[in-house]
Amino acid sequence: MEVVTASPQETEALAAGLAVELRPGDLVALSGELGTGKTTFVRGAARALGVAGIVSSPTFTIGHRYAAPVDVAHLDLYRISGLDPEEWGDLEPYFDGTIAFVEWPEHGGDWLPAPRAVVTLSHVDEEHRRVRIEKHDDPGL
Repeated sequence: MEVVTASPQETEALAAGLAVELRPGDLVALSGELGTGKTTFVRGAARALGVAGIVSSPTFTIGHRYAAPVDVAHLDLYRISGLDPEEWGDLEPYFDGTIAFVEWPEHGGDWLPAPRAVVTLSHVDEEHRRVRIEKHDDPGL
């Protein structure tokens, strides 16, 4: 599915629609240039999943875990050039029983679980974003 959104609210609503299909253990991989709305997308999904607090980019902290009926994990691997076993050990708890969203998943190499959905965001112009969502029914494939 591919959609062009015209506001952060539209991007969040699109994410909320995906969120209702997710279950514990699912991973959503988010790719796109800086400023395309990856964190905005996660914010919309997190709200739909019951996160009440502020949802912000974990660029400098690498990850946030938000309390919800099913906890939501949000990781940003932008500052990681490649995971080693020790770094994966630090990140692995974010995937334990959560619905996880990972920005810059390509920096995680083969360490990340298979995604349930891959979201790619790109600039159309200053106000519009192209959002492509590829769903995988069986992420183990």
